[in-house]
Amino acid sequence: MNLFVMRHGYTKMNKEHLYNGQIDEDLIEEGIEGAKEASKIVKDMDLDIIFCSPLIRAKHTCEIINCNNLPVIYDDRLKERTFGDIDGKNLNDEGITDEDFYNYYFETDINGFESIPNLFKRVHSFINDLKTKKYNNVLIVAHGGVLRAIHYYFNDIPEDGNLLSKFKSSKNCQINQYKL
Repeated sequence: MNLFVMRHGYTKMNKEHLYNGQIDEDLIEEGIEGAKEASKIVKDMDLDIIFCSPLIRAKHTCEIINCNNLPVIYDDRLKERTFGDIDGKNLNDEGITDEDFYNYYFETDINGFESIPNLFKRVHSFINDLKTKKYNNVLIVAHGGVLRAIHYYFNDIPEDGNLLSKFKSSKNCQINQYKL
């Protein structure tokens, strides 16, 4: 199975470098335009189905790129990581570094943060379920944290636990491919 993974279009909070987590915000004009550009690629892909996060920024991206009217299944396991008290804020302003935020060894949910292991468990359970299906080509429309979890499903976690050292977040509307 070919697994294509796409991050949602650009949002206001992305533009302002804020962590939007599960805040349900829509795309801004740049995000809509990015999704329209991506739809030119998606229309020529021989996809069987699209799986999508139910958050509005992913759903709106999916609506724009789904020019072939493929079936879409929304799955809560594809939601962005919950950021708790940090939702809507810039981590550096809160005294938290990106390395702290993405440290694999941060193993408990603190202040409403979903831990990296818990994020990985839920996303990896989605992929494991997908492996039991008979699709040839699947597109997932989701979020930066989910894309990171998918990347590390297929690749080793760095020994130092620094997830940023091997995979930076995908750009909005960028499509990555994996073989499942």
